[in-house]
Amino acid sequence: MTAIAASHPAIPADSTAQKLSRIKAIVAASSGNLVEWYDFYAYAFTSIYFAAAFFPSGDQTSQLLATAGIFAVGFFMRPLGGWLFGWIADAHGRKNSMVLSVLLMCAGSLMIGMLPTYQTIGAAAPALLLFARMAQGLSVGGEYGTAATYMSEIAGKGNRGFYSSFQYVTLIGGQLLALLVVVVLQQTLSLDELKEWGWRVPFLFGAVAAVVALYLRRSLQETASAETMHRREAGSLSGLWRHKRALLIVLAFTIGGSLFFYTFTTYMQKFLVNSVKLDAKTVSSIMTAALIAFMLLQPVFGALSDRIGRRNNMLLFSGCATLAAVPLLMMLSSTTNVYAVFGLIMVGLMIACFYTSISGVVKAELFPPEVRALGVGLPYAIANAMFGGTAEYVALSLKSSGYETVFFWYVAAMACVAFIASLWMPDTRTRGYLEGDGRI
Repeated sequence: MTAIAASHPAIPADSTAQKLSRIKAIVAASSGNLVEWYDFYAYAFTSIYFAAAFFPSGDQTSQLLATAGIFAVGFFMRPLGGWLFGWIADAHGRKNSMVLSVLLMCAGSLMIGMLPTYQTIGAAAPALLLFARMAQGLSVGGEYGTAATYMSEIAGKGNRGFYSSFQYVTLIGGQLLALLVVVVLQQTLSLDELKEWGWRVPFLFGAVAAVVALYLRRSLQETASAETMHRREAGSLSGLWRHKRALLIVLAFTIGGSLFFYTFTTYMQKFLVNSVKLDAKTVSSIMTAALIAFMLLQPVFGALSDRIGRRNNMLLFSGCATLAAVPLLMMLSSTTNVYAVFGLIMVGLMIACFYTSISGVVKAELFPPEVRALGVGLPYAIANAMFGGTAEYVALSLKSSGYETVFFWYVAAMACVAFIASLWMPDTRTRGYLEGDGRI
């Protein structure tokens, strides 16, 4: 399939109806994506308040380390989710996969919001927390690949970068919404109330929001053709294995991109409180402003990729991240000026924009439609589990051992891996499965 019109025979090419249909589909798909990532990030932003409820022994760093460990376990469920929901999307339809993933996320979020604490049921409390996080990890592992595939396919030729960038608009939007909910709770509840029961509110809110997303996703049109879904290799690992080069490129992009992204978003919240010693409310305000700007920049950088090519976007991201990671983190660790902190974070996030804005489409262009969701989701989930999901755990472990700055060099080294893959990547404008000639 070299153009989306091949899988949308009922919609005339370049028509007003097609454009309106695309916008409607992007909104519906994005709503579920926002809820998925809101629920996932709610854990990261509230863990500083519920850590003692599930892990009562030890100091703040050890409690945060325990909750970060469970956060990482949720990431390790992503490969299974990437495989399961990728297979469903390629063999049974993108729509079915996206509906099921948001249902699972709803269940996991509701469970966390209602969990009894360690004081009530003892060791069963962190065990149940782990189980709920595993369900959420499974869901998000399937969400990324399917949503990226769907949004890349529904977008029009020459504008795929722009339209597909809204996946990270809603991903960041979910993260931002989780952060904003926490900010509201911080302003209305005391610290004791937040630790006692206030941390539950974001999870219960997320479960309700998932119902709305489910309703919107039911209206999505299918982008996978019946012919594609009935192919023997549809959604199969054997079919995916035929595209080894694409697999390795996706792995490398995710290694560098996810680690850099999580360092400057989710871990940054704890880094500024636990290492830089800034006030938690001040940090929430800084990160809220930074994430709003980051979200608004996604379509700009996505549209840029439509002009200069996805390969050049990746070269700019990985090259700048390799050179800037250590200096940025070193400067952040040695300043308490809120304006300087905000500026340094924004430099990091602007570098990340070159990757995040095209994260889905750059991978979707590397695979044919019969294994596209699986090809985007599975290697992404594997690399994200190993490097993105463990970012907090690695950083906190090194801090506890007295080697915090080693983490800064680790981020730079993984960005260099992505740079090497960017050099190896073909120009998908002429050699891609969505807009090129279908040869990789």
